[in-house]
Amino acid sequence: MSSPTSRRNSGRGSVCGRWASSECHARRRGSSFSYFSSGAQTEDFSVSLNQPIFTITLRFLLAIDLWLSKRLGVCACEEAPLGGIRPLVRLVEFSGHVIPWLIGTVYTLLRGESVEEQEIMLNLALALLLDMLLVRVVKTLVRRRRPAQNRSEIFSTFFVERYSFPSGHATRAAMCARFILAQLVDTASMRVLVVGWAALVSLSRLLLARQYVTDVGFGLAMGYCQYSLVERMWVTWDCLQDLLLMGLRERLNRAYSGLWMADWKH
Repeated sequence: MSSPTSRRNSGRGSVCGRWASSECHARRRGSSFSYFSSGAQTEDFSVSLNQPIFTITLRFLLAIDLWLSKRLGVCACEEAPLGGIRPLVRLVEFSGHVIPWLIGTVYTLLRGESVEEQEIMLNLALALLLDMLLVRVVKTLVRRRRPAQNRSEIFSTFFVERYSFPSGHATRAAMCARFILAQLVDTASMRVLVVGWAALVSLSRLLLARQYVTDVGFGLAMGYCQYSLVERMWVTWDCLQDLLLMGLRERLNRAYSGLWMADWKH
């Protein structure tokens, strides 16, 4: 038989147990109530449910774009996993810059030995100017910032725009590659080299964390379509001479009419 003291202790324990369980239950109810009654959390939950499927899909794709771009930026700095090959990747990147392309095109245009060569270089120069114009317009409209891990050098500070979408290197690489394949290259080995160069230039922008994957992908598609526009607007050498002669003739006629009016007034 149990003593009165043990009975009293067991009664107190049962009472304390019931009181602790009720207090714990009240705390659970209070915490759950505070969780569901908080305005920010319920609002975020309702917004996520009320978003259209297009917005949800777009955010999901952008999240994948950010994650993949960050994983590919292995040459973003010297401390990166592949920072040792950063100078080589930057050299490939420079081969797709607009400045060497414009200088080389203008030099070949001025030193061209045949009319056909000068005509091709003239249209290539016009294509490069068109590419710069279209890329600048799209970048100004979109205004997407570059990745946070992008590291600016002295050269990029002066010649690289602050906006990221689309990639000017990718548009230029795709357009120039298609231009060269259509106008200058006729062997299989050279075609492989040109396509490989365009792919490496586009990949260098991702390895250096200059731009996002969507910037490069859209830039390649945009540059591929730009050559179709250049092909439709192809300027022949005879047409250019006619335009220059027409402009010179109009200026001479204006000057002659001005002199004739001045003599008539006297």
